Amino acid sequence: MPKPQITIPLDIADVRVLSTEITREGEVIITVESIKDETVCRRCGKMIRKLHGHDNWVSIRYLSVFGRPAYLRYRPKRYQCQECEGKPTTTQTLEWHNSNSPHAIVYDEHILLQLVNATIEDVAKKEGLAYDSVLGALERQVDEKVNWSRYTKLKTLGLDEIALKKGHRDFVVIVTARLADERVVILGVLADRLKDTVIEFLRSIPERLKKTIETVCSDMYEGYIEAVREELNNSQIVIDRFHVARSYRDGVDEFRKTELRRLKEELSEESYLRLKGSLWACRKKSEDLRPEERKVRKLLFEHAPKLKMAYVLQDQLTAIFDQPISKKVAKIRIQAWKKRVQGSGLKCFDGFLKTLERWWEEILNFFVARRNSGFIEGFNNKLKVLKRRCYGIYNLKHLFQRIFIDLEGYRLFAA
Repeated sequence: MPKPQITIPLDIADVRVLSTEITREGEVIITVESIKDETVCRRCGKMIRKLHGHDNWVSIRYLSVFGRPAYLRYRPKRYQCQECEGKPTTTQTLEWHNSNSPHAIVYDEHILLQLVNATIEDVAKKEGLAYDSVLGALERQVDEKVNWSRYTKLKTLGLDEIALKKGHRDFVVIVTARLADERVVILGVLADRLKDTVIEFLRSIPERLKKTIETVCSDMYEGYIEAVREELNNSQIVIDRFHVARSYRDGVDEFRKTELRRLKEELSEESYLRLKGSLWACRKKSEDLRPEERKVRKLLFEHAPKLKMAYVLQDQLTAIFDQPISKKVAKIRIQAWKKRVQGSGLKCFDGFLKTLERWWEEILNFFVARRNSGFIEGFNNKLKVLKRRCYGIYNLKHLFQRIFIDLEGYRLFAA
């Protein structure tokens, strides 16, 4: 009894299907020929139409059919130029296959879609390919660095660094942008955070795009700030609120540790044990505390009233940043907060006050449009997951490509 048959469009323009077969291994072989009767001369660039012959048969991987691996088999046509000296021949260029690639372009794109949030090794196993075949698809289809023609407006630029290896100071700079539609894109992975390296990258941005950068969000690293001032002098620099908050909270947290060491010496063992859990009781917002945490914090503040004062001042500053106020109003309120700190006699904010004085305008710029690099911090968490998943990526070119695929893969390759 004959098996049921169906017809499926091949979805490749300019080809004719000559035959199909299924091998003993279950592979589908589709033999095709191009119906295009021209190509571009490799020497003069003109269109040529004189057929000279065919190259050897080529088999390339195509999209699987009903779970069976499929291959396209064809003989590339060669055409001869009648105008160039020596009448050289040129192999026909096809839209669906790049010469020397073992895959059809659509299959490369399929591989890249599978690679989103996965590892090269995982995709290789699922597709029955060698590791290098998957890596080859990545290198053929994804640029090693940013393609500026993809963008018309950058709007907000972000500069931050990550360590390639935990515990090592091998920092690389991640340059991102948040576009007008709030989409976050990767622009660069820089080998180090030296000022000259950052300047070199900023100079590579086309002038048409430089004019669209309204804000640059950064941490308090001087090399970044100076580079931006030199190359993007029409952009507003914003010291990210996250780094500002970490600066003053770190001082308060160190004071908490100092007070706990003092209390450990002064209190009985039983009384000190009642302060267990004070770490999270102090780090959480008051409205997020559980009843037992409220009790611990209240007891700690009874034993350390100056620490309570420090936390009150910390929360007051956070409240200023939370309010939808103008830069002018923020300036007045933060100056009033500084006077309260100076009048309190507390030393835990000394480091932050120096930071505030040094980066005063850049910190206040947050209140202009309330732009911050929260998108960078969220993006960095994504990078940490990527590094763990891939057991580290130390090749900067591959790191850029993998970040690009994780961010853009679904948008570009999902049907």
